[in-house]
Amino acid sequence: MLHPDKHGYYGEFGGAFIPEMLHPNVEELRNNYLKISRSSSFKKQFSQLLKNYVGRPTPLYYAKRLSKQYNTNIYLKREDLCHTGAHKINNTIGQVLVAQQLGKKRIIAETGAGQHGVATATVCALMGLECIVYMGEKDIERQAPNVARMQMLGATVIPATSGSKTLKDATNEAIRDWINHPDDTHYIIGSVVGPHPYPDMVARFQSVISKEIKKQLKLATGKELPTHVIACVGGGSNAAGAFYHFIKEKKVQLIAVEAAGCGLDSGRSAATTQLGTPGVLHGSKSFVMQTKDGQVTEPHSISAGLDYPGIGPLHAHLYKSGRAVFMSATDEEALSAAFELSKLEGIIPALESAHALFALHKMAFKKNDVVVLCLSGRGDKDLATYIKSI
Repeated sequence: MLHPDKHGYYGEFGGAFIPEMLHPNVEELRNNYLKISRSSSFKKQFSQLLKNYVGRPTPLYYAKRLSKQYNTNIYLKREDLCHTGAHKINNTIGQVLVAQQLGKKRIIAETGAGQHGVATATVCALMGLECIVYMGEKDIERQAPNVARMQMLGATVIPATSGSKTLKDATNEAIRDWINHPDDTHYIIGSVVGPHPYPDMVARFQSVISKEIKKQLKLATGKELPTHVIACVGGGSNAAGAFYHFIKEKKVQLIAVEAAGCGLDSGRSAATTQLGTPGVLHGSKSFVMQTKDGQVTEPHSISAGLDYPGIGPLHAHLYKSGRAVFMSATDEEALSAAFELSKLEGIIPALESAHALFALHKMAFKKNDVVVLCLSGRGDKDLATYIKSI
């Protein structure tokens, strides 16, 4: 199931569970996002910005030494080479263009690792829009370089000081802001989560990733379909983008890698499909890490971008239907995979992407397999964490 039904459901997951005060905003977006994004003027501006500002298409790089290590053919989709250092800007450009068509002058966002916040601040600076970014107090400390980038770009960064002081709490604060400013504000959700139409809209804007992969593989191998596509999943925007044009291609194995944190049984994890149950979080029904009485469990991951107790409804459906294989990597496993890529290919990945890289250790590939791994972001923002492990 590539697109949700008219009520925003992928199978049993999705929907729009929102406060009454936000209903007009979400309905306005739902009634207009497809019409706007399908217009010729939008398509022209969006594609030009992706090419001339973001730097797309990003390379599909054959990782020769990594391929030799695992005795197969491994290609890295280099989203780390996008302007701002991650895939997040594909979505922020698309949503800002939609927001402008709807007459919104004020942009708010939530961020965990800071990459979505930086991408939002970047596009707001480009378009001359006010930008407010909510970020967990804990994440502000461990992602200081990205906080500085956002502030340099003119954004106001507001700390979330409740709960675990991470992505979940930043999202809560952003939703409160939107409730208080419904008329002039657009909330740019950074992942394929939230009330319909956000999961579908974000997936469509990120689908440029898999669209490019098909064209680039065709040139490199003569075939546009890989045998495997691997991506990390928190909320799941880079995975949605990498999987999008392959979901209906049953011969392509989709592999999503969540953050196991200190271990699945440690009480400090963020592996939602392994530990969660169906529930409602931030406006949609999906798998949620929660207690028996419905209280959200605090997640943990060494990577701020995967430190989230839920997962996008599209991914919940892919998991429940068996279309995608979900696995997890611990903090230590992600660190080891990051150092392996750095030393074999001279590429320092984001900690989020490092979780996807560890899947290579868990899979049994054939020599002629073609494995595409989405390198969702670069590791500059995580150097302080990496340095502690050297």
